[in-house]
Amino acid sequence: MSRLTGLRIFEAVLELKDISVRVGDSRAPRTLLRDISFRLHPGQSAAIIGLSGSGKSTLLKAIAGILPVDGGTTSWHGGDLSAEVRAAGMIGYVPQFTIAHPFLTIRESLVSSMRLRAAGKSKVELRANSDRILEHTGLASIAEREVRRLSGGESRRLSLALELVSAPDLLLCDEVLSGLDPKSESEIAALVRDLAEDPVRLVVTVTHTLRHPELYRQVVVLHEGRLAYAGTGEGLLTYFGVAHPEEVYVALANRTGEEWHRSWATDSPAQSSPPEPAAEIQSPAKQKPRSAVANAWTQLVVLLERRAKEFSRDRRYAIWQLALLLGFPCLVVIFTHGGLPQIRNQSMSLDQDVVDQLLETISSTRQSFSAGTLVSGIIMFQVVLLALTACNNGAREIAGERRLYEKERLAGLNTGSYVASKAIFLSALVLIQSTWMAVFVDFFSGLPGSLLMQIFFLVLINGAVTCTCLAVSSTVPTAEQASLISIYLVGFQLPLSGAVLALPDFFAWMTRPFIAAYWSWSGVLQTMRDTRLYDAVVQVTKTDLSRIPLCAWALASHIVIMVLISYAGCRSTRPL
Repeated sequence: MSRLTGLRIFEAVLELKDISVRVGDSRAPRTLLRDISFRLHPGQSAAIIGLSGSGKSTLLKAIAGILPVDGGTTSWHGGDLSAEVRAAGMIGYVPQFTIAHPFLTIRESLVSSMRLRAAGKSKVELRANSDRILEHTGLASIAEREVRRLSGGESRRLSLALELVSAPDLLLCDEVLSGLDPKSESEIAALVRDLAEDPVRLVVTVTHTLRHPELYRQVVVLHEGRLAYAGTGEGLLTYFGVAHPEEVYVALANRTGEEWHRSWATDSPAQSSPPEPAAEIQSPAKQKPRSAVANAWTQLVVLLERRAKEFSRDRRYAIWQLALLLGFPCLVVIFTHGGLPQIRNQSMSLDQDVVDQLLETISSTRQSFSAGTLVSGIIMFQVVLLALTACNNGAREIAGERRLYEKERLAGLNTGSYVASKAIFLSALVLIQSTWMAVFVDFFSGLPGSLLMQIFFLVLINGAVTCTCLAVSSTVPTAEQASLISIYLVGFQLPLSGAVLALPDFFAWMTRPFIAAYWSWSGVLQTMRDTRLYDAVVQVTKTDLSRIPLCAWALASHIVIMVLISYAGCRSTRPL
């Protein structure tokens, strides 16, 4: 008879069968988890423990649906976990590190999360719900404090509070006790125990520490990606033959993961003696009605309001934007001090001798060359400076908060609403920056042509590069990489535009469709087509200038394509 006879086995409420997770390509896959099977019951907290690298966090993310599994099934009250539970808002995931907007207050973070996750809530209901959660998590006294000013323990409380806004029946916590001082650790441990007292809620916690054994009535032990134990906290000590939970780690090191897995498969109570049938537990999805996730329009409004608050409170970012807004146009104006040179009409008189005519021709040509070079340079300088401004606009916008976005998407955030909120917010910046650049430079330099059309093309170049950087931001792992790549992209704009040196024809036509700076430079110059300055520019540049409709179409295409790439980048899942 197994030495584990008599240990309590839990109703199959959360059930995993043969879960496996692999990473890497098909030629050299690496197995992180293999054939993990166990069952957990709600109303009592559960712990997933094991040595570092055993696959604890990987298993939790697989349960949450964050990581795809290569085999096996996960069910919650008989229904598919990833499809039914996530759609119903019954799952909450608390990552190892707090993910929240740093410039929002605790209450604003909660209300924002509620508005994204639940439709049809009035301000009174939102306030009442936030008050209830704040009291429950011990945050009521600091509800108006900004997230960036929270201590480690307060941040963990906020992480738990943010997941409670949808009253999840399955709450998954990844290392919520790690990195805390003893007092904060005890307080968070007590909060986790309190949350697990709900009879229909299951709280599963990944943890390195077992200093609070009273927290966990159910324990899952992993070793080298294999299941070593899944049962009661009391049975844990008996199975590993130790007197204290912390000694389990020492015992684990005495065997390989495969050996522990075979041992558990042999000694498991599920194998040796079937559990007594328990009363049927009704699915939480049927026990209590849930609010539908907010529609895409509501989410868009919430995201825009939240971004506006962040912008107004992030003084460094706002000051930097103001410096670019005021400083870059001044740089352009420096080169037009005293206004643009006037091109005199060349008059030839029959009475002039040949030498005088030659000197006047040379003077007129030199003046035309100087004016053409200056005008072409001024326009390209505006274009390049706005492209640099665009890098600052878009490069970090998504990559800098990617983990937060992934967490909110797990809770039902619409990708279209998210990308649209970024596009609208950045459009406001682009419009202000480009309009001010055009008006300021026109006032001091007196560029000829239609000011409205010049604003139009400067808005398009800023928008095209901003959207390009946004697309980069959505596809790379870190904000630093996004910024670096975006700067490189802008750096190639000037030499490949042909504004300074003409490119070989075959190379120009290959690269030109991708160079937004060329289309804006060419478009602005075309607004001066009926002036002598335009003729002067044509004389000094060997690059063909495209017509206004083609320039506008090319830049608009850049914007549309890059927004679509941004959407596709946000649709691809990134690990939390």
